Amino acid sequence: MPASPSTARAINDRLALHLLQREGPLTAGQLKQLTGLSRPTVADLVERLTASGLIEVAGESGEQRRGPNAKLYGIVAERAYLAALDVRTGGVAVLVSDLLGRVLAEGSVPIDDHSGTGPAVEQAVSLVERAVKEAGADRLHTVGIGAPGLIDPVGGELRDSSGLPEWHRRLMAALQEKFPEARVGVENETNLAALAEQRDGAARDRETFVLLWLGLGIGAAVVLDGTLRRGVSGGAGEIGFMPVPGTAGLPSATDCDGGFHSVAGSAAVTALAAEHGVTAPPTGPGPHAAALVREAVRRSASGDDPGAERFLDALADRVVLGAAAVVSVLDPGCLVLAGEIGQAGAAALADRVQHRLTRMSPLATEVRPSALGGGAVLRGALLTARDRAQDELFAPPER
Repeated sequence: MPASPSTARAINDRLALHLLQREGPLTAGQLKQLTGLSRPTVADLVERLTASGLIEVAGESGEQRRGPNAKLYGIVAERAYLAALDVRTGGVAVLVSDLLGRVLAEGSVPIDDHSGTGPAVEQAVSLVERAVKEAGADRLHTVGIGAPGLIDPVGGELRDSSGLPEWHRRLMAALQEKFPEARVGVENETNLAALAEQRDGAARDRETFVLLWLGLGIGAAVVLDGTLRRGVSGGAGEIGFMPVPGTAGLPSATDCDGGFHSVAGSAAVTALAAEHGVTAPPTGPGPHAAALVREAVRRSASGDDPGAERFLDALADRVVLGAAAVVSVLDPGCLVLAGEIGQAGAAALADRVQHRLTRMSPLATEVRPSALGGGAVLRGALLTARDRAQDELFAPPER
């Protein structure tokens, strides 16, 4: 059955808007060429989208003579403002952007472990308010939050998890109260990092891959055939609980001690560095283990510190335990090492894990370091917020 005229218009409008999002301002002639639509159809959609406030004349093409055909049309970036948050146990980072994803303001604030729930939430909300004001935004359309822990697949809320501060769960409601017109959503930080690496980073050429998060805690994000897989309860990738050799016991339903976390989490990495004589001064936010790994990579590159070499080799021996288990079950073909420790290890750690994985598994798997580093979670939160805003704004009006 052919599409109705209203459905056809909606399809054409969304096609044009997504082209303008991807390519930037275009003339009506360029829209005609890229969409394959007729000149009258393009003229109609340009008029319709301009009247709706979604696009505007953004200049003139130097390749055209002056006149109607020279007009460049672009998306009205100020039509919606977005906020992205990276929520950690020790603080919050935020950025505010326009509808095109251009960052207008950003900031961060540390939150002390001993802060009460109320003061912590107030600090985080105040940070967002300051960023919104700095960006010159009158309101927020969509807020994307990245946080550690499980996300309820039904309600979309951060589930109560042992070891995570209570203010994490309260923050979403507080932001919704402060910005009542905004669409506020939360996603697991590792999943957001994977979405960012898939769109703009180390996995741009991969439809299937696993991102292994090595930081304060341990986690994984699974992308199969281009789609992020969350699992029935939202817990796909909780490999910190996975039993592995070399631990003193077994993990429980409420405690991942005895699991993969016990050998590759930040506390275990810090202890491993001490065993090999690797030291480093504190470097501010993030687990100290990342500074130790970064220092070991630096010393190893100089070629005159066998302790640093042994430490990186021992760390790779541990990381490959989780990597090999993931590869044997999912056969993803690509593994991205991310999180603060994965970022610090960079290619030096990725190459070591690759070498060990090749010996342990018959399944060909490329191991890559994160290309986005510490900004992956914020980037993923911004991308999801922008996609959500555009899906709503670009949708045809109800008739």
